[in-house]
Amino acid sequence: MAGRSHLRSVKRIAILASGSGSNAQRIMEHFRGSALAEVVLVGCDQPAAGVIQRAWDQGVASYLFNGAQLRDGSVLRELQGLKVDLVVLAGFLRLIPPDLVRAFPDRILNIHPALLPKYGGKGMYGHHVHAAVIAAGEAESGITIHRVNEHYDEGTILFQATCPVLPDDTPDTLAQRIHALEHAHFPRLVQQEVARLAEG
Repeated sequence: MAGRSHLRSVKRIAILASGSGSNAQRIMEHFRGSALAEVVLVGCDQPAAGVIQRAWDQGVASYLFNGAQLRDGSVLRELQGLKVDLVVLAGFLRLIPPDLVRAFPDRILNIHPALLPKYGGKGMYGHHVHAAVIAAGEAESGITIHRVNEHYDEGTILFQATCPVLPDDTPDTLAQRIHALEHAHFPRLVQQEVARLAEG
């Protein structure tokens, strides 16, 4: 009986991603064998995205969908069918629809490669963000981990970390430092949210 109770307490994480999936991989690795949580699904809206192979390599089920399926409730039903507790956006580029936000109140996390509220919003992702930061002459950039609401990059900020923008930086060199921050901090913040849910 105690064993079954323990199994119920393990939080179930779904990751949504659109790209290569390096952050998704760090999170899958972080929770492999964990008694706190497990990644039960990697959802992706891009058939050629590298994250699908990373999920395969980690032994995590993958789920491919398109924008229409995200909007018509198909993705929500998939997550609910798997009894997902926490949704983590790791380089996912689509806006989360209102019904999905309502179904997971304060239970969707996103990571953004800049210091919000600057350099956020539609179209501000990856290379576009880093190019804008450099063009503006910023002395520093960084990452923001936040809860997700119905608007791009506007949810409650949980954590930020900074790095310098160097005089000779290109979007690619700045991206390397941003990725290092993401990989260092994102799994830890996901675990923090898992602990919050377990206490609740």
